[in-house]
This record gives sequence, structure tokens and C-alpha cells, in this order.
Amino acid sequence: MPTPTLDDLRRHAVARSLFAPTTLPRAIMKLGFVQADPIRAPARAQDLTLRHRVRDYRAGDLERRYPKLAVEEDFFVNYGFVPRELHALMHPRQARRAWTKARWRQAHEVQAFVRERGVVHPREVDAAFAHGKTTNWFGGTSNASTQLLDGMHYRGLLRVARREGGVRLYAAHDAHEREACDPAAALDALIDVAVAKYAPLPAPTLSRFVMWLGAAAAPQWLDHRRAALARAKARLPSAEVDGLRWFWPAGENPASRRHAVPDAVRLLAPFDPVVWDRQRFEAFWGWAYRFEAYTPAAKRQLGYYALPLLWRDRVVGWANASVTEGRLVVQPGYLGGRAPREAGFRAALDDELQRFARFLGLAD
Repeated sequence: MPTPTLDDLRRHAVARSLFAPTTLPRAIMKLGFVQADPIRAPARAQDLTLRHRVRDYRAGDLERRYPKLAVEEDFFVNYGFVPRELHALMHPRQARRAWTKARWRQAHEVQAFVRERGVVHPREVDAAFAHGKTTNWFGGTSNASTQLLDGMHYRGLLRVARREGGVRLYAAHDAHEREACDPAAALDALIDVAVAKYAPLPAPTLSRFVMWLGAAAAPQWLDHRRAALARAKARLPSAEVDGLRWFWPAGENPASRRHAVPDAVRLLAPFDPVVWDRQRFEAFWGWAYRFEAYTPAAKRQLGYYALPLLWRDRVVGWANASVTEGRLVVQPGYLGGRAPREAGFRAALDDELQRFARFLGLAD
């Protein structure tokens, strides 16, 4: 296999991630993990990711179809949606923060309550148990029942049955009672899912993935992370390119001529796998993209929810999108302050905006 160039790696990354649109179940299986985010600007990150990879996808399709899909909401490298096969690899999960006997007693009481009712809204649990208020992760206050439900979901005592107005509704789950997997085999499988989604990826990102998988997805195997990373580096194909080692799944050839990218424009989610890794982004495209939704408005350079703008295999700018009076409004920005002058760019951008409007259920 010839040593790939950085151009090869970039084309490989775009071509393999933006595969031909397929069905929703197949797209989720192929991705392995779809990161979720609650911000809707003008659609949630999971919908913005799936619209490129699912035929005729419309905003909200994942949430609407979730109850009938073989998919679970869970933590992986972040929070999102995973196939049940991947969910099973991460459980029984032992959280890094141990619960007291009193907390476990509360959890089992709530689990019995949920099991009796089938599916419950958090406010039903709060009304039945009156756990009071507690300090949340952001320093504010929230219902203690909500925090307990989050912890039960993470530990596998509950699963998300569906959502109602964006709020998670829970059903009883017994993932915490499964027989534990072999740590080495399970961690190898988890790493393979992350590599398959985000490849080709630089060595520092591979290391971070292994650390995150041990911290969030499977903290019960924290002590196995270094050995898992060493195995991954030994078994995955890799090459030194421009002073950085890159890894990708076995059986793939980043230098293959078949990794062609179409003359298309795509507005990507901030968490789309094509742009997710900021180190890779800067290596591929030579500029720094930052997600600025939580940056004070006066300090933003790109915008509240700037969508990276991909033209062929180059991210040439960004766009902020909104819906005004039932119509899509897009404000693009370009590197150097000027749109690409290549033939076909304007038509490709128009096509993408038409697709975006249909995805949102708007007029063209």
C-alpha cells in the first residue's frame, strides 16, 4: 500500500463519512454513534448529521422513529444515539462516582415505580417521591429526581423510551444485571467503532478516544485503557504523514483513487464526523473552526451556531442558518472574505440550500 498524502487522507475522510444516503437504521449502524445536542439552530445536531446520510430525511425523524428503532440513547465518546449492539458492550456500567446504600435504595424504589407504570415522565417521579432540589452541573438548582434518573439511566437501570417535547421519558431496564464482557475484547470493539466513524484520525485523537471511552462509555475498565491503546496502535493500519501518525480501519486504503468526492456543497453540523476533530480539521483545511454557541456574543467570530461549509473536499467557510417567516435564511462567510470562484460552486450552493429547506419542511 502506498503511503498516503495529506490530500489522500482528506479525500478519504470526506468520501468514507459522507457515504451514499441509505435508510435510517442502516445509517446509524454505519456511523456507529450519532452525537446529540439540544440546540436547535435551525435543527438539532443529530438531525443535521443524519440528513446527509439518510434518504429523504426530515428534521425530527430520529426522535419520531426512535421508539421502533433498535437504538438507545447513551454515552459513548459523548452523549447520543447508539445501536443496541454497541450499548450492550458498555454495560453493566460501573460509574466512577459510587452511590451510597441510601442512594441505591432510592434508585431501586424508582425503578420499581417505573416498571409498574411502563413509561414515566420525570415530573411523575418527582411528584411521587418528592426528592427535593439539588445543585446541578452548572451550579444552579434542579429537581433531585431528575439527577437521580440521569444516574439510573447512565448505570443501565433505566432506558429512554421516547421523548416528549424534548424531555426524556423512561422505562425500566436491566442492563446493569448483564454478565460483564471481557474487558480487552469489549474495549477493542469500542475503539473500532470510534475509529470507523472518525477515521482517518491522528495519533493524539486516537489516544483521546481511548481515554474518553474509559472515562464515559466504560469507566469500569479505566485500568485497561493503556493496554487497549497499545493494541490499537499495533493492529490498526497507519502511516506517518507530514510529521503526524494517522490511523484508519483495517482493509481500507486512503490512497485509493476510488475516494472521489462530488462537486457538491454541504452545510455540516458542528459535531459532524467530518469536522468533529479540531486537530484534524486544522491539518486538513489550514484554519481553526470553533463552536461558539457558549461564547459571549461580543467575542464570536463565526456566529452562534456556524455550520462548516464543505465544497468538494474543502471546508471553505461557514454559514449561520435561521428560519424567518417560514423561510430559510442563510448567512455565509468565506475564508479570505470571498466565495470560491470555481465553476459550479454557486449552483452547488443553491442545490444545498434547496435540500436544507426541504429537510426543514420549508418552502424552497
